[in-house]
Amino acid sequence: MERVEFASAIKGIKNPARVVMAIVQDETGKVNPITLEWFMRTSIAPPMFAISVGHSRYSHDCLQSFRYFNLCYPSREMAAAVLHCGTASGRDSDKLKDSGLSWFKGRLAGLPIIREAAANFECKLISQIRSGDHTIFTGEVKYSWLEAGREPLLAEHLQ
Repeated sequence: MERVEFASAIKGIKNPARVVMAIVQDETGKVNPITLEWFMRTSIAPPMFAISVGHSRYSHDCLQSFRYFNLCYPSREMAAAVLHCGTASGRDSDKLKDSGLSWFKGRLAGLPIIREAAANFECKLISQIRSGDHTIFTGEVKYSWLEAGREPLLAEHLQ
């Protein structure tokens, strides 16, 4: 065991890691998907997820004004779209349209449910906490969607 800088230690244990997409909406109704690696389940009853979003991100602004998000577990077939949604800014483009993904309106807040995904979870934002240069948003799952047989995407598939 060798003592190293934090960045080196994280890089050494990173894979395999899961990635998700959070689908959010701004105050004008524009939808924005953001690719995230920092997320987790936080409760079984009721079911909840937490996502961590940087303060400088357009999606952070969206979550401040529209208190819902859909958490999408992408399938391996979605690798190109996930990479695009993690590198482009929704301030400057329509990432959902540009991704070529198909979708339908969810039941909770009308946010897109991605058809190509392994699973989608519609969440109502219930709390948030500042964590350094990010905010951790916690959402309660209200509706869940599953496409059986779709293999979830791992971060290593994006490289």
